[in-house]
Amino acid sequence: MSGVLNIFVVSPDTRSERRIEPYWTVQVLKLSDNSKTLSEYGLRDWQVLKIEDTNPSTSFTGQLTDLSQVDKFELSETEYAKRQDSVLAFKKRNRVGRFAETNEAEDAAPQSAAGIEVGARCEVESTEPGLSKRGTVRYVGQTKFSKGVWVGIEYDEPLGKNDGSVQGERYFACRPSYGVFARPDRVRVGDYPELDLEAEEM
Repeated sequence: MSGVLNIFVVSPDTRSERRIEPYWTVQVLKLSDNSKTLSEYGLRDWQVLKIEDTNPSTSFTGQLTDLSQVDKFELSETEYAKRQDSVLAFKKRNRVGRFAETNEAEDAAPQSAAGIEVGARCEVESTEPGLSKRGTVRYVGQTKFSKGVWVGIEYDEPLGKNDGSVQGERYFACRPSYGVFARPDRVRVGDYPELDLEAEEM
């Protein structure tokens, strides 16, 4: 046998692929009979060489993957808040996420929903060109998920994001994926009959 062999070496802690020469002695791999060559064991390309520790009490076998022996680092919320090298501190310094600046005037004065009444037909402004999202107004008012006035709409098609409830709070009821909440300035109330989907497809 000649040429380089590719073998997989596995043990309780590792798995690797190695390239070896068949004329190497077993001593090179730290096995029992040091005088034999690997070719005498009939080692072939892409075989798996499994390493077993015959005396684990004197080695680290298995200890590298035993997480029960690892001391866990725990930090209370109060201690975490005091740290200056944390993600929380970064967000506070850079006013990211919930620490971002808000327009207090907008929060204090909810948007007007004048002219938008429950039961009215409407069309919701879409960011996708040529897509009309029509439906029926099912809710108008304050919500727990965000400040200001929101309009709850039941779409004619499954283009929504909920079933009339958000974060466990129900504002109206409709089929899943037919409900949505939009700001009043994105809602146009008027004579918007249901789109004839079959006619459009034809």
